[in-house]
Amino acid sequence: MDKIAKFLPFLAWIHEIKDKDILKADLVAGLTVALVLVPQSMAYAQLAGLAPQYGLYASFLPVMIAALMGSSRQLGTGPVAVVSLLTAAAIPTIIPDGADMVTYAAYASLLAFLVGIFQFALGALKLGFVINFLSHPVVVGFTNAAAIIIGTSQLNKVFGVSKGEGEHTYEQVWGTITNVATDTHMVTLLIAILAFVIMIGVKTYAPKLPGVLIAVTLTTIISYVMGFGISADEGGFGGAIVGAIPEGLPPLVIPMFDFSVINQMIVVAITIGLIGFMEAISIAKSMAAQTKQRLDADQELIGQGLANVVSSFFQGYAVSGSFSRSAVNISAGAVTGFSSVVTAVIVGITLVFLTPLLYHLPQATLAAVIIMAVINLIKFAPIVHAWKVEKHDAIVGVTSFVLTLLFAPHLENGIVIGVILSLALFLYRTMEPRFTELSAHDGSSMLVNALDNKLESCEVVSIVKYSGSLYFANAGYFEDKILKLIADKQECLKYVIVDMAGINQIDASGEEVLSGLVERCSAGGVEILFARTEGIEKVLDRSGFIKKYGKDRFYDRRTDALRFAWKELGDEEAAMKSPLKHLIS
Repeated sequence: MDKIAKFLPFLAWIHEIKDKDILKADLVAGLTVALVLVPQSMAYAQLAGLAPQYGLYASFLPVMIAALMGSSRQLGTGPVAVVSLLTAAAIPTIIPDGADMVTYAAYASLLAFLVGIFQFALGALKLGFVINFLSHPVVVGFTNAAAIIIGTSQLNKVFGVSKGEGEHTYEQVWGTITNVATDTHMVTLLIAILAFVIMIGVKTYAPKLPGVLIAVTLTTIISYVMGFGISADEGGFGGAIVGAIPEGLPPLVIPMFDFSVINQMIVVAITIGLIGFMEAISIAKSMAAQTKQRLDADQELIGQGLANVVSSFFQGYAVSGSFSRSAVNISAGAVTGFSSVVTAVIVGITLVFLTPLLYHLPQATLAAVIIMAVINLIKFAPIVHAWKVEKHDAIVGVTSFVLTLLFAPHLENGIVIGVILSLALFLYRTMEPRFTELSAHDGSSMLVNALDNKLESCEVVSIVKYSGSLYFANAGYFEDKILKLIADKQECLKYVIVDMAGINQIDASGEEVLSGLVERCSAGGVEILFARTEGIEKVLDRSGFIKKYGKDRFYDRRTDALRFAWKELGDEEAAMKSPLKHLIS
């Protein structure tokens, strides 16, 4: 049963809904999330450059699949702001000029398919660790920039003006602001302000109520009554509304497979796959900590991947885990993934029966919903904190932030450069690991940093410690440190004992350097011994290093190596003068 549940995670909780209390809790939570998801998904679809119904399509089956096949019980999957923005940024650069909404949606579905395949492959191959290449400062910088881009992209809808033109997003925003100064549609602005007031008021004074739904419902009713969306010539106030939304469930449509298009989408698909999963797994981990439930990151990748693949076959676009809806789900009492199944069913009911009710929904309201959702994503405190911890991390975060803003709408460039900077910073830090010569206080058996503790080091037998992986990027540094130590002690030094407890990984370059050092130093009259090699002993044994240079060079304890060295030297007078003399006997 456990093996089957590993491939079909929902089998681990499906029997729990037989409990009436759990079933009731999941039903209430599923309904509550649906009330938030329906208007949000429509808003995010428009952010992605799609018609509102495509957001509903992405909120139907993908939500259910992610719940059934993922390891998190409370994660709310569906359209999210950042993924929607990345979709909107990618497709216009690929799609032919003059393409209609159907073609645009087909490209969006193909992108979702590629994202899903990438995520599924990572999960199936248990490669979830690649998410670690997205360092926290990079993600924070990117998320802040994306939130600002998302928020400013909705200004034209809030003020009822045409969007500014320009190659870059900042040019478009400036053009929009210029239009605001002269062409603001006051009724549109008032509706947007009303939506903001409702959502902020509900969040402040009645946080358990669905503020988004209340804002959508009230502004839609007002829009219908006052004739918003009807031109002034026809007796209305003008303004933009959602309009007609096709009724019915999304049909099964095989995604278009054009390899020339796929090649252009690969980079952005990988970016969305990583960013989307990072968002999802962060939320899932947070909830797992609250519920004390086991979380399998690789299985979550599979669940998210399958959700995106299914979305692509039913005219949806790329989805991910949502902070806001997951919070609503768990606060509403969700116990199992069945709550998300309920959410999906309600979205399906909306598609079949309720879309006519959304006809008069103002575009300004959807813009307000998006802006309210992304405000919480703007957090500069982590960058400030990173500056206090390690300035290089903060610089990487700020660089990712600035570049993402400058490159927009090509957002993937900002995060790719951020990842490259993170990897470069990692290499820089690991190129010069900590290398220390050890000594001991008189009478103490504890070996400590001789320099930091202002202790005299032994001139005949030196004990050094190296902390870090020994690989191609820093093997030369390690070699230089050993040779410098020998040179500094001139002809007095006879043995170097290398404490390797801090080395947990060694590659071929590192092993080659060790081999070269042993031979070079032996030729110069200095022997190298190794202590505490547990972390890399198997590698050295497999490579033939131990057999080649003898087991008598390897010791479990540093003191054993020290005693062997003095025994071989046979110089009792020098031993008695050594600051390590109390460790020899």
